[in-house]
Amino acid sequence: ENELFTSLTAARNYVESLKLRPLLMLEDEAMKDFEGIQTEDPNSVVVGLSPSNFHYKRLNEAFNLLKNRASLIAINKSRYIKTDDGLSIGTGDFVSTLEFASDKKAYVVGKPSKDFFHLALKELDPKLQPHEALMVGDDVRDDVLGAQQAGLIGALVKTGKYLLGDENKYGEPNYVFENLEEMAQFVLGQEKK
Repeated sequence: ENELFTSLTAARNYVESLKLRPLLMLEDEAMKDFEGIQTEDPNSVVVGLSPSNFHYKRLNEAFNLLKNRASLIAINKSRYIKTDDGLSIGTGDFVSTLEFASDKKAYVVGKPSKDFFHLALKELDPKLQPHEALMVGDDVRDDVLGAQQAGLIGALVKTGKYLLGDENKYGEPNYVFENLEEMAQFVLGQEKK
């Protein structure tokens, strides 16, 4: 059985390794990844995509913990996400708010962190080298450029939250695909070589 290595997996591993007791700013679905983690008397704040937590009272609770020496952990620093209603602001916007207010820098466990990409490769195959892996994503900055900075091959797919011209705005992807089918054909073609 193959397991996915997600930013939530990385966050849980990080919290466990440091024996942290986090205030979890996560939606119920994501909370399942933290079952069994001690959360009483928090000494850290974990911020993920959680619209129900992004209100003044909850952000202020996190802020006060951070001002009292709690550490800040970001699941990711996405600028925006794609929803059924279109684009919406992402986790990174709220992480940046807490960083600014508390004068603390978040430790980012997910994209675009180099550590995240390296840990994901290690989970996939410990012998796999970054330059042998293709990372395909719809976010040119966090997915593609983040992967490239970690030594992977970065490909942009023009689906999801891709916006016209993204491939030319922030850096140069190694590959640009119109859709996932085109990407799959490319990968299958590489295997034949």
